[in-house]
Amino acid sequence: MSLNFAAKEIKPLRTNYGYTARRVGENKPASRYQEATFDIQPTVNFHYPPTWEPNKQLFDATRTAIVMQDWYAFSDPRQYYYTSYVVARAKQQEVMDKNFELIEQHNLLQGAPAEVLDKVRQVLVPLRHAEYGANMNNQDICDRGYGTSITALASFNGFDRIGIAQYLSRIALLLDGNEETTLLAAREAWLNGPVWQPLRHAMEDTFVLSDWFEIMVAQNVVMDGLIYPLVYERFMSEVAAQGASSLILLTQFMNDWYAETVRWSNALMKVTAAESDANKQLLVGWVQSWSERLSAAVLPVASLAFGDSAQQQVDAVKQELLARLAKQGIKV
Repeated sequence: MSLNFAAKEIKPLRTNYGYTARRVGENKPASRYQEATFDIQPTVNFHYPPTWEPNKQLFDATRTAIVMQDWYAFSDPRQYYYTSYVVARAKQQEVMDKNFELIEQHNLLQGAPAEVLDKVRQVLVPLRHAEYGANMNNQDICDRGYGTSITALASFNGFDRIGIAQYLSRIALLLDGNEETTLLAAREAWLNGPVWQPLRHAMEDTFVLSDWFEIMVAQNVVMDGLIYPLVYERFMSEVAAQGASSLILLTQFMNDWYAETVRWSNALMKVTAAESDANKQLLVGWVQSWSERLSAAVLPVASLAFGDSAQQQVDAVKQELLARLAKQGIKV
């Protein structure tokens, strides 16, 4: 007896869900990112207004002065949805764990000058509290924002900030042989140290902003656009040149993360500014006011890190930030 097998192609009647087909076309399969993002947020059938804000709907576009014809005009250039985000971060976590393990096993910090390590304790570790604040701001954006392409991104960003704060805590423990000395000193510096009070004041003022898009600009565009290049690029490069090059491995994620973050913040600002002149003017005003305040707020931290060249360093990163935003149509 012989058996004959024949292949038969079965064409699906539909290649798309209706909500994605309306955006990408009936005959073009949607990506996983598009399926997990486009029009996921509910827009109708809100039976009850939120008791804490009865004049608004649960999802309400009027919680910001920014007006968009389509809130899904912006999409994350990284195409992150839950699965792709978790897979990417898991790989980065493996790399960072190996970096910490390498430095701890071979005691690579032993040969670093004590004064350099002390400066790292003073400049780097208190930023863990700023990262917790950044998490709060991003989760607030996720809560009050509009459009899944923005709110999901803010939620992922918030979780990243918790991870960065934990890395800074691990650095402190590694510097002190698992003692809490630096962690406690950093907390005291953040709460009461004169160097950190302008930044802390600005951070806490962002907690009470009513417009969630202004929080997005203040935190994820301006504050990060000043602190990350200043500390993780410029300051850590000086630390490496002064004999503590192994510390670069411990802040690798922060540099990679910021380079990744700039991609979506650029795209978001560009799309929003291009929507209307009113949007552009709002963004210009927010960038101008927060860049002035935050550049002054980080100057004491820069003085701690760079000494006499602090003002020059702050001015340089501020100009880099404004030049980058100018390319997105936001000229301050």
